[in-house]
Amino acid sequence: MADSQKEFVSEAEDLLRETEDRLLDLRESLASGGNPDVLNAVFRSMHTLKGLSGLFSLKGISGLSHAMETLLDELRLGKRELTDETIAFILRNLDRLKTLVSEVSGWGAESSSVDDALEEIKRFREGGAASGADAGKIPGVPDEISRVLSEYEEHRLRTNLKEGRALVVAGKDFELDTFEQDLKAITEGIGSIGELIATMPKASETKPGCLGFDLVIGLKVSREEAGDALEGMTVRELVAAKGSVRELVEAKKAVSSPVQPAQARKTSDAEGGQDAGKLKSGSSTVRVDIGKLDAILNTVGELVLAKGAIGRIGADIADTFGFHAYMVDFQRVVKILEKRLSELQNQILEIRMVPVGQIFSRLNRVVRRYTQDRGKEINLELYGEETEIDKLLAEEVIDPLMHLIRNAIDHGIEPQDKRIAAGKPERGLVVLRAFPRGNHVVFQITDDGGGIRADKVYAKAVEKGLITAGQELNKDDIVKLIFMPGFSTADKVSETSGRGVGMDVVKEKVASLGGFVDIETEEGKGSTFYVTIPITLAIIKAILVSVAGELMAIPLASTSETMQIETKKIQHVEGKEVLELRGEMLPLVRLADTFQIPGREAAPTSCFVVVVGFGGRRIGMLVDDLVGQQEVVIKSLGAHLEGIRGIAGAAEVGKHKVVLVLDVEALMEEAMSRFQRLKAGV
Repeated sequence: MADSQKEFVSEAEDLLRETEDRLLDLRESLASGGNPDVLNAVFRSMHTLKGLSGLFSLKGISGLSHAMETLLDELRLGKRELTDETIAFILRNLDRLKTLVSEVSGWGAESSSVDDALEEIKRFREGGAASGADAGKIPGVPDEISRVLSEYEEHRLRTNLKEGRALVVAGKDFELDTFEQDLKAITEGIGSIGELIATMPKASETKPGCLGFDLVIGLKVSREEAGDALEGMTVRELVAAKGSVRELVEAKKAVSSPVQPAQARKTSDAEGGQDAGKLKSGSSTVRVDIGKLDAILNTVGELVLAKGAIGRIGADIADTFGFHAYMVDFQRVVKILEKRLSELQNQILEIRMVPVGQIFSRLNRVVRRYTQDRGKEINLELYGEETEIDKLLAEEVIDPLMHLIRNAIDHGIEPQDKRIAAGKPERGLVVLRAFPRGNHVVFQITDDGGGIRADKVYAKAVEKGLITAGQELNKDDIVKLIFMPGFSTADKVSETSGRGVGMDVVKEKVASLGGFVDIETEEGKGSTFYVTIPITLAIIKAILVSVAGELMAIPLASTSETMQIETKKIQHVEGKEVLELRGEMLPLVRLADTFQIPGREAAPTSCFVVVVGFGGRRIGMLVDDLVGQQEVVIKSLGAHLEGIRGIAGAAEVGKHKVVLVLDVEALMEEAMSRFQRLKAGV
């Protein structure tokens, strides 16, 4: 895909995200008649997308966005009533546009047909409730104004009259050198007192060297309250407000303090005066393809390996030829190289980092849509938006988080009648938090619903053949059965649940990112899911260990501690090796046995334990020796070796020696599953 087409995909995705946000805002404002500015913005977005897609000959996107643009034009002109059903219909077609853009981003061309979608939009327009175009003379408005209004401006003027607002014309002369700043300030001020319906050339005489405009305004406040925003303008009333202005204010007013043109003028002058009109952009950011950053990071990784080799060669030279004056300079250069490479690596990683607030906003849209689709009223609270994570990980983790939130809406939050009966607020609560923990980021999804009933989970698991009847499991083990493939407690299939596909995919996806999922639940009070993933998967620090003569790497981010123990301290509980660590039993895994590495003739009297995991989810890996700590760049094993149990990839260390990097999460999962089977006697 060409760079220009990649730029289109990026722009299109931004447009669609903004459009979805605006449509959801528009849906929430339906009770007050809808916000015309928001509807106009949605219309402009579709118009922009139509033009962009046309430049790249993407007929599907262009045709569908054009059809939606036509429908939106009818809505904004008042030819069709704006209803919740209409917004839902537009959102469905917005999802179709997302699919088409996703296809373009994947292989550079569209593959889905939009003929059915276009026909559906046509039927919707023909069968919808059209309100008819406004016609006839506008009472109280002079012909010299009404005849120059556009169709949209005339519709908005009539709408303001129907709502009983006063119509005024405000004349203003603008100096040429500050025209842009002054007009913007006045427009913002008018937005706080009413609606700017039209802007037209001034009918009366204009001062020399100035541009004169008449602004047609529909006031939602009284003339007295609008005084500050209309300061310095000649105002004449076209149509007086119907009914009590105070009643109109209480019913419709939701405004902030108006921006005074004089104050805005001073601010503009202080920030650069006439320089504000130059073509120089105010933005200092650039959009970079993440693939380019990956390539740079891979190069830095190779340089890190080369730096290590240079340091090793220097040490060998010193051991062979002894101290020499040149060695002082050599070691100094190596230290400088090491420092600069570390700085470069950290800077690139910082560039790749993005605040999780970016994905939180997308999840917020999901909640707003699904709560309305499911007929549930839910508040979503977000915390920790400033927490940063690698861009690629952010994109990968959004699907698991989305499913967990949808699961909380569908399964966790009870219907309103049940919540009221239980003494809970009518509106459910879903809380999404993000916070750093060492080299990891933890996402916490909490709901105040009914929690997970262990007896129901157990019965469903037996019914689906996932466990045998009578099998003894504690509450935590029973709750974790929801992560088994094919498990679902839904009584019927819905858009969000009931197909037995979801929680197991969440677990697998998070595990593929080097993370894990935990759950806490209390019946009647709600559930909390914890998704823990590394901050970055680029260059990692690893502990090099020796196992039966083989060198392996364990990611340091997954390691909580290391220790040396005597083998006689290892105990056996229900056929499984464990170690008593500070009053708790730590399950042990012998890496030599796990990977079936031969070579050990006799059991050693002591060994090392590498403890991995966090909290109550930990295991100890038994190794022969701890070799050291080193930064490594994980390389894929390729398609033929991909998916090998317990192996995340390979890395180069030392004298061009290749070692395997362990998949800690997979090894932990297997060890705990085996422990559960032993406890159950399977």
